[in-house]
Amino acid sequence: MAKACVVAAPASGSGKTLITLGLLRAFRNAGYRVRGAKVGPDYIDPGFHQAATGAPCYNLDLWAMGKATCQALLSDLACESDIILVEGVMGLFDGPQGAAGSTADLAATLDLPIILVIDGSHQSQSVAALVHGFATFREDVNIAGVILNRVKSDRHETLLREALKDGPPILTVVRQSDSVAIPSRHLGLVQAAENQSLNQTIESAALAVARETVLDKVLKISGNVTNQMPTMTGFAPFAQRIAWADDQAFGFSYPHLIALWRNSGAEILPFSPLNDEAPSERAEFVYLPGGYPELHAGRLAANMTFLDGLRHHRAPIYGECGGYMVLGEELEDADGVKHPMAGLLPVVTSFKTRRLHLGYRQLKPSSGPFPEKLRGHEFHYSTAQTTGTADALFDATDASGQPLQPMGLRRGKVMGSYAHAIWGGP
Repeated sequence: MAKACVVAAPASGSGKTLITLGLLRAFRNAGYRVRGAKVGPDYIDPGFHQAATGAPCYNLDLWAMGKATCQALLSDLACESDIILVEGVMGLFDGPQGAAGSTADLAATLDLPIILVIDGSHQSQSVAALVHGFATFREDVNIAGVILNRVKSDRHETLLREALKDGPPILTVVRQSDSVAIPSRHLGLVQAAENQSLNQTIESAALAVARETVLDKVLKISGNVTNQMPTMTGFAPFAQRIAWADDQAFGFSYPHLIALWRNSGAEILPFSPLNDEAPSERAEFVYLPGGYPELHAGRLAANMTFLDGLRHHRAPIYGECGGYMVLGEELEDADGVKHPMAGLLPVVTSFKTRRLHLGYRQLKPSSGPFPEKLRGHEFHYSTAQTTGTADALFDATDASGQPLQPMGLRRGKVMGSYAHAIWGGP
């Protein structure tokens, strides 16, 4: 059996990502087989987990996947690890309205203890009320330990420790440091592949977190996970051979989907649009995931081998979010510069006027190689204008079932939308 626990926080911005990365790398440096997982719909943090461990990170999304799939993915990780650290999302109890999906819901469902990361930078004795409230709010949630982050001095640490002497054990104290940080942009942290100093940052975080016997304490409070891998269903491969765009412009792919497709016998054929590579002619399906094409729009617009490879490919083509933008006629960047794209769907997208679109989506495909129902999410700042005739790709509702406008477009064998598919609806 592997050990596993959840690293969570009262709110976003508490430093749980850096704490998680530090623990992951510290376990790896100590010779443990360690894997990371991420609660909820997130592409960027899993990339950092992979950088820290050297192995892919799975998303565990209770709302989108359901209990059985989350258990299966956790068991899959347990087959190749001694310890699994599951990083939470937002605050511990934050999730979709009226439905299970928070970090606390996942921890309770999978019977995983929680390490609560507290940002102590702006409090002292009040930390006792905060931890007490989170520890007692739900009886099915086990706060097994606390990590005090951003502690300013010895005196500050003494005040915090004294306040928490009757609460969950303090696993370690991490001092405030402006030098250990990860840069951000409009969809979150800058991607791991773009951060040249990331390895040094992770090593610094590991040194800051893993003082004394912290790893032993984490192992002691962690729960057991069986490594018996059940069969997963819910999102079959699109085809036997799938061309998959994979680079810094198209980095938003879920490792659990790619792994499932490979395990189902599909051949994955990666290609890089940024390097002006066309999808393989052998492919029976072309998949353009999301990412940051707006940051590379000029380069993509000039890559004729890539664009012509899309235009003349005989296989169905599917684009999600960033991939959807590139399949359109034109992409306008934040400076108002308009870049011609593949022109396969009648849509123009723009970042000149930013508008946040965010939330879970329940999707019913009108056609295409999808499950009968999908669960996914939407997260982007661009706006879109349809410029011609095409069929809607999905009927959509939000997480609570409230109807939304149909999402995406389909014209012949080409289809795309802003939705990121996570799993077939549980």
